[in-house]
Amino acid sequence: MNHSKQVYHLIGIGIGPFNLGLAALLQPVSTVKAIFFDQADGFDWHPGLMLGNATLQTPFMGTDLVTMADPTSRFSFLNFLKETGRLYPFFIRENFYMLRREYNVYCQWAVQQLNSCRFAHKVTAVAYRDGLYEVTVLHRHTGQATVYYAERLVLGTGTQPHLPAFIDRAALPGVFHTSEYLPNKADILDRGALTIIGSGQSAAEVCHDLLPETRQGFHLHWFTRSDRFFPMEYSKLTLELTSPEYVDYFYNMPPERRRKILSAQNTLFKGINYDLINDIFDALYEMSVGGQPVNVQLRANCELKAIRPDALHGLCLDFTQVQQQQDFVHQSPAVMLATGYRYNEPVFLSGLEDRICRNADGQFDVHRNYTIDINASEIFVQNAELHTHGFVTPDLGMGAYRNSWIINAVAGREVYKIEERIAYQEFGCADVLMCG
Repeated sequence: MNHSKQVYHLIGIGIGPFNLGLAALLQPVSTVKAIFFDQADGFDWHPGLMLGNATLQTPFMGTDLVTMADPTSRFSFLNFLKETGRLYPFFIRENFYMLRREYNVYCQWAVQQLNSCRFAHKVTAVAYRDGLYEVTVLHRHTGQATVYYAERLVLGTGTQPHLPAFIDRAALPGVFHTSEYLPNKADILDRGALTIIGSGQSAAEVCHDLLPETRQGFHLHWFTRSDRFFPMEYSKLTLELTSPEYVDYFYNMPPERRRKILSAQNTLFKGINYDLINDIFDALYEMSVGGQPVNVQLRANCELKAIRPDALHGLCLDFTQVQQQQDFVHQSPAVMLATGYRYNEPVFLSGLEDRICRNADGQFDVHRNYTIDINASEIFVQNAELHTHGFVTPDLGMGAYRNSWIINAVAGREVYKIEERIAYQEFGCADVLMCG
C-alpha cells in the first residue's frame, strides 16, 4: 500500500455536481490544496433519465457550477458555451433553462480541466489519526491502494435511488426505478404496458416520453398517492424561500417543527414542471380528438401497498384509494417506481463514528456551516442536510452558496462573498410593538 506524503487541506469524497462545483471554485485558490475522488469511471449525471428535450428546473445562472459564487469564473456555463461555439445559438434560443443533456456535457467539460478530480478511485476506509484524516483509496483498474491525508473532508457521495421497503427486486422482474428508465425502455415497450408510481418530475418525464407509444397500442397507467398531479410552485416570492435568511430561519427551528414544515412543502421541491404538466394534458387532448380511445390512465389518491408476482399478468399491485379508504388490485407487466432518492451513509464513515455528531434519530446533526464533526470545522456534507437546512438542500442552485461557506472556512478568509440578505420578506418574528 502506498502512502501519499502530501497533506491536503481538503479531500472531497464523491464527484457529483456539488463537489465538482467545489473543485471548480477551489481551482484558482492557490492557498488550498484539495483532491477529489469518485469510484465511477467518469462524470455522468442521471444517465437513465437523459431524455432529449428534458431541461433543468432552475435557470442556468443558478444551476451551473460557479456563477452564483463567482460570475467571473472560467468554469461558468456561459464560458462553456463560448468555448464550445454555442453562445449565440443559446442566446437565440431565448430559454434560461439548459437541457439536461447539455448540463451533463458542461460538467464533463469542467472535469477535463480539473486536475484535482480523480475518477475510478474508490474510498474504502477513513480514519482519524494524529490530527489528520487518513483516507484509503483503491484504484479500481489497477487494484493499487493509496493512503491520503487531509485536515478536512467534504462528503459528496450523493443520494441513491429509493425503493419502498416492501419491494424485493430479486423476486419482481419487471420492476424498475426511474433512474433505470432509458437502458430498459426497449424491454418496457416489449412488455406492452407500464404502470408508473409517483407524481414527481421523473414520473412525468417518463409518462410524457411514452405517450407517443400509446398511439401504437402501448398501455400507460400513472398512479400517485397525492391528491392530484401537482406542479412545482415557482412564484417569485416563493423562490425567496431558497434564500440565506430562510435557511437560517429553518435551521433555528426545533427538529420536530422542521419535520412538520418539510412535510407541508412538497409543492416546493417535489412537484412537476408547470409546462410539462400542460404538455401531457395537451397530448392527451390531441389524442382524444374524434373520440379515439386513449390508452392512458391517470389516477390520484392511490397508495401502493405491495407488488406481487402474477403468473398471468407479470405483476399484481395492491392499492388503497386514500380518500375513499377502499382497496383495489391492478395488474401490469412492468412497473416504474418514481419514488425518489435518499441519502445513504457511506460505509467508510464507520471509522469516524466517534467524531460525528448525531441527533436523537441517528441522523447527522449538521451545524449551520454544513459540518457534522465534533469540532464543527472538519467534516462538511453536501446534500445530507435536508432535515436541518430545509427543502433547498438538494437543489443545484444551493451548490455555489454552500461551497462558498466551505471554501471560506477552509481558507480561513473570505474567498467568496456570501449573501446574507436577499429576500424582501421576513420569515421570523420581527420586533413587535407592545400596546397598552
